[in-house]
Amino acid sequence: MLRKIRIAAAAVFFTMITLLFLDFTGTLHAWFGWMARVQLLPAVLAVNVAVVAALLVLTLLFGRVYCSVICPLGVFQDVASWAGGKRRKNRFTYSRALPWLRYGMLALFVAAMVAHIKPVAELLAPYSAYGRIASNLFAPLYRWGNNLLAYAAERIDSYAFYTVDVWVKSGVTFAVAAATFAVLAVLAWRNGRTYCNTVCPVGTILGFVSRFAVFKPRIDTSKCNGCGLCARNCKASCIDAKSHEIDYSRCVACMDCIGKCRQHAIAFSRKPAAKPASETSASAAAETPAKTDRGVAAESSSKADRDVAAESSSKAERVVAADRPADPSRRKFLTIAGVLAYTATVKAQEKKVDGGLALIEDKKVPDRAVPITPPGSLAARNLTAHCTGCQLCVVACPNQVLRPSGKLMTLMQPEMSYERGYCRPECTKCSEVCPTGAIRPITAAEKSATQIGHAVWIADNCVVNTDGVDCGNCARHCPTGAIHMVHKDPDNPDSPLIPAVNEERCIGCGACENLCPSRPFSAIYYVEGHLRHRTV
Repeated sequence: MLRKIRIAAAAVFFTMITLLFLDFTGTLHAWFGWMARVQLLPAVLAVNVAVVAALLVLTLLFGRVYCSVICPLGVFQDVASWAGGKRRKNRFTYSRALPWLRYGMLALFVAAMVAHIKPVAELLAPYSAYGRIASNLFAPLYRWGNNLLAYAAERIDSYAFYTVDVWVKSGVTFAVAAATFAVLAVLAWRNGRTYCNTVCPVGTILGFVSRFAVFKPRIDTSKCNGCGLCARNCKASCIDAKSHEIDYSRCVACMDCIGKCRQHAIAFSRKPAAKPASETSASAAAETPAKTDRGVAAESSSKADRDVAAESSSKAERVVAADRPADPSRRKFLTIAGVLAYTATVKAQEKKVDGGLALIEDKKVPDRAVPITPPGSLAARNLTAHCTGCQLCVVACPNQVLRPSGKLMTLMQPEMSYERGYCRPECTKCSEVCPTGAIRPITAAEKSATQIGHAVWIADNCVVNTDGVDCGNCARHCPTGAIHMVHKDPDNPDSPLIPAVNEERCIGCGACENLCPSRPFSAIYYVEGHLRHRTV
């Protein structure tokens, strides 16, 4: 029963957190955004004392329940391990702990956080690692599926779905996410919770605390027959069946050993009361090894027979499967699905045209001297100090302004760019979803008065100078009225109008840069962000 409860709770947490990184409408964050804030590392960075204390108390009571239920990366490893178990049953064995590796990785993580070497810390943080996997690998598949449904619905004159853009926001971050996914999936497939008990800093901290947990899986030696089935199903490799000991610093309270034990010799209970030594207990302890040896011998014999039979059966199945022809209906279905997915993607990625006559050239990212950080981050230093690169804000941004940084010292952290949209003054999504305090909650009124950068006019790029036409697009769409048109020649009232920027009123929203018709670089773009945000 405990195992089923754990699996059900883990499935709920894992599904909801994953949907937070997939939802491009922003509707789920209002309901389930708290699940990101109860992650241990984001709670520590946000100085959320209540959450940190609750998680520590939870660990002191029940052990590393956090790792098996709340942590999405832990549940992801359980899913990969479960898939690997379909191929080979009872594949785990007890292994000794590697404290030098565990505490060495923890020291490296702490040093990286203190020294603000965030790329190292972000690679080790479990919640951030899963966030990058979900936002860079799962989200495109989710959006392609949405575009497929939108395409199919459009064919029947239904508009219940709408197409969305699918694009790689950062090649470096995508490569890191793909590598992380591959490494973790292979480790979990082969060896279960290897990452959690050797690399993960959160697992190391909670593992130390869980040694003092009140409720633990405990082995009743009077019922145990020494079959070792618990150890062969322990994905943490922390059960020594020969000595009837469990390494509680590595146990993630998954309850698999309880569910697999046929003798009901393992129970999740409090520490038994201490009893004085007696001759009866001594004799019972002396008899146990003999019974255990007989049980192990019998189990080994039966296991060998079962393994031989299973191997023969699997070989026969492989031979039959090899001779069986491919299902033409299945192949046809996959072909049709692939065609529809490709068509939907192409349709979603169609370039805009100018009056249906000419393709509009994509804008290029300018080389900004100072990166622009989102309103609510207060300063670039605050963002760097608190951000773990989970990219939840990148996914939640409805205006496609945020994207992961490709620079070394701010790798995978969000920065702003205006090639696909601009930061609308009324939007505060990024500040609402950030669980670490890197982007503080901010109101629409406060955002409209926060200057994150200022616009600079580049005369050589302006269509007034390059094409000799009137424009004024930047001035018409500036939400703060920071841009007004003036005569190019002040002494000639018939001279063309060019933009003039009032830096005191400009808030750096990027409307002028995004809506500027100049290609590939806008005539107005933010060459200077502000290291510390100002109030206008």
